[in-house]
Amino acid sequence: MLKNNLSSAPLKVIFAGTPDFAAQHLQALIDSHHEIVAVYCPPDKPSGRGKKVLPCATKALALTHNLTVEQPVNFKELSDQVKLANYNADIMVVVAYGLLLPEVILNTPRLGCINVHGSLLPKWRGAAPIQRALEAGDTKTGVTIMQMDKGLDTGDMILTAECEITEQDTSASLYEKLALLGPQALLDTLAQMATGTYKREPQNNEFATYAHKLDKSEAELDWQLPANVLQRKIRAYIPWPVSQFTFNETNANSGKIKTHRIRVWQASVVNDDNINNSTIGTIISTNKKAITIATSHGALALEILQLPDKKALAVSDILNGRADWFKVGSNINGNQ
Repeated sequence: MLKNNLSSAPLKVIFAGTPDFAAQHLQALIDSHHEIVAVYCPPDKPSGRGKKVLPCATKALALTHNLTVEQPVNFKELSDQVKLANYNADIMVVVAYGLLLPEVILNTPRLGCINVHGSLLPKWRGAAPIQRALEAGDTKTGVTIMQMDKGLDTGDMILTAECEITEQDTSASLYEKLALLGPQALLDTLAQMATGTYKREPQNNEFATYAHKLDKSEAELDWQLPANVLQRKIRAYIPWPVSQFTFNETNANSGKIKTHRIRVWQASVVNDDNINNSTIGTIISTNKKAITIATSHGALALEILQLPDKKALAVSDILNGRADWFKVGSNINGNQ
């Protein structure tokens, strides 16, 4: 349960955010004694298979609580800059907003703008800090509350909160951990800023790393990589774009090849010196628990797969219907 920090003076807050992660921070502010004078979200856009225009999670929550919602395309228009200034906010809180703020906006609230970032800065500045931390094999991460400046996640740090990254964590589970850490860290930061007792620590740029935005092309599994690297990628790309490989099925009668995209939702590393003598990309073994594939170092045991237009299933269920696709000694990509 979040503490409300009632000992500090209430602040007039503008909140800016988009996805559920942001909405969870907005909820913490709603439950606090601070006054939310406006909520900023990007313009609505079509999403999902039906391409319906739906409000983002933050807007939906704001409307539920009858909060004023603003949705400028950007802040280049003077009218949008003036409108924000007219809210006379003490501070602007930015969480996964998705729009760059010009310097004029950063300097408009009395206490400036602060951001909740999903990493321990200066490590993993940028768009995909959770995924890149997992992919790199980091053992811990957290959230950093920083004073925003005109750089990309380069502002002074005010407060950090850490959490462990386990061998079972995916981006989805780590996202939930940070969604629990962030709101309390935000309220603690606002309590300090309200009393003027907060400290700002400049980031050491020598230790900075950049978390590039994810691209669908990264989801393709390359069996030339070591098994532990592949396993980290699989965990990092859940729930999007989900690691996958191409299976080429040859029709026994016509000889025509049909290509299938198979997603991997869970896998584990198998370390065995004998495996390193196997041809990379070949299926070493199959059983009810896994389909094991040789990589450049070690093997990867595929445990939960998703065939095209099907739901994700345990390997035992996959083999019940498609054992002919995964024969020991064959290439995992099928007929080449």
